[in-house]
Amino acid sequence: MKVINLSQQDTILNQYVAELRDIHIQTDRMRFRRNIERIGELMAYEMSRTFAYSAKVIQTPLGVAEARTPDDDLVIATVFRAGLPLHQGFLNVFDRAGNAFVSAYRSYKDKAHHEVDVHIEYIATPDLSQKTVLLVDPMLATGESLELAWRAFLTKGSPKRLLIACVIASRRGVDHLCRLFPSDDVTLWCAAIDPDLNEHLYIVPGLGDAGDLAYGEKL
Repeated sequence: MKVINLSQQDTILNQYVAELRDIHIQTDRMRFRRNIERIGELMAYEMSRTFAYSAKVIQTPLGVAEARTPDDDLVIATVFRAGLPLHQGFLNVFDRAGNAFVSAYRSYKDKAHHEVDVHIEYIATPDLSQKTVLLVDPMLATGESLELAWRAFLTKGSPKRLLIACVIASRRGVDHLCRLFPSDDVTLWCAAIDPDLNEHLYIVPGLGDAGDLAYGEKL
């Protein structure tokens, strides 16, 4: 798997990531969601460089013009609920894409919250056969929930190509996906890669619980 760490480039994306992490700014839920959305828009632009393009002829009121536009049949796929702002950012750019959703949640098997299960409950997706799937999820901790989501999506068709995007990944999560997708046919875009996971399997330094910060704490 190819891994692209966008934080290694000096771009405005780093400002949005910094605000997501900042405990004094992230309390503003609307800004938190919008920053994830903006990161999705920038990532979508970077991904668009890798698509297949061909020239098309466009009729204007005064004549004809030629434009090279993408040929990929896109589906943006995400995991409820934290993935929704990132999904929207991609959809803002790829407004003709199909959309796929799956619900996945973590539950702890022990009182100390050290052992985690991930459960899949719901899936809604178009036929994914021969599609270019953009699997987007803001946090890549262990990589297990993303793997389960991908396996769930595979029950709805065999995509032509897979591209993955996350805002913040742990090194462990990246390594897990590299083992899962050993071929260079799959690419992972990250806005930042952090070194550690804590005992509760949250990314460190990370930013906390993206779903709670975007939509409020859950029971």
